[in-house]
Amino acid sequence: EWIRTRTGISVRHVSDGEPTWYMGVQAAQQAIATAGIDPADIGLIIDTTITGEYCTPSMSCIIQRETKAVNAACFDLNAACSGFVYAMDTAHRFLMTDPHMKYALVVANESLSKITNYSDRSSCILFGDGAGAIVLTAEEQETKACEKIHSDGEKGVSLTCEKGTYLQMDGRAVFQFALSRVPEVIREVLKEAEVPVEEIDAFILHQANSRIIDGVAKRLKAPKEKFPRNIEAYGNTCAASIPILLDEWNRSGRAKKGQRIVLSGFGAGLIWGAAYLEW
Repeated sequence: EWIRTRTGISVRHVSDGEPTWYMGVQAAQQAIATAGIDPADIGLIIDTTITGEYCTPSMSCIIQRETKAVNAACFDLNAACSGFVYAMDTAHRFLMTDPHMKYALVVANESLSKITNYSDRSSCILFGDGAGAIVLTAEEQETKACEKIHSDGEKGVSLTCEKGTYLQMDGRAVFQFALSRVPEVIREVLKEAEVPVEEIDAFILHQANSRIIDGVAKRLKAPKEKFPRNIEAYGNTCAASIPILLDEWNRSGRAKKGQRIVLSGFGAGLIWGAAYLEW
């Protein structure tokens, strides 16, 4: 009850031995199958994680091997809980500038249980393990897709994890940072897209804390119903939270063609960002 009241989390899932790359492979294979494409047509794989098993090879190279995406360029990206938005932004820029690239695969996979100190009640109640993936393609369209990403390294001490240690977090500082920066970057990206807040059908936010999501909704003066959430079932899965929620939102039938949606990630670094797109 204490955890649910303060975070909105009821259940979390913890890896029982399977490596981070393995979870990423499962998500990647599902995304490729859902997209109905030949893995050989993927020109780029970006994996975003802070809990990879290896310094090298990269998670993306392992995923390339397992998915048979033999023609893809591969690299990993570390942007913590903003990783999925950062990776989407990066993949989008590749697709816009390389006329020969048909598809990009973005994978977010995290095993936060590996770096969680379960004797620290201020943080161990928050984190879970999981993975999600998405296939992107470039198409001519009238609508504008755009992203905005930011960082504030001076405040990075609010959420840290040195190699071989556990996550350390100043929860209050991170909470205040999210409530300030997330509405700000969402307004920024919508201004560029020339779309008012009122016309957004869904805000898919990083699932860090239910109170943060409620606070962002209040500051944007948007109804809570437009903020899908699944934090109660998974907890904070870092970079994986947005694609997991996006996939559930799609598979449940709530995603409709033409809907206007905003994605927003925020977390360690400190890093934050948002993306606007039409489904």
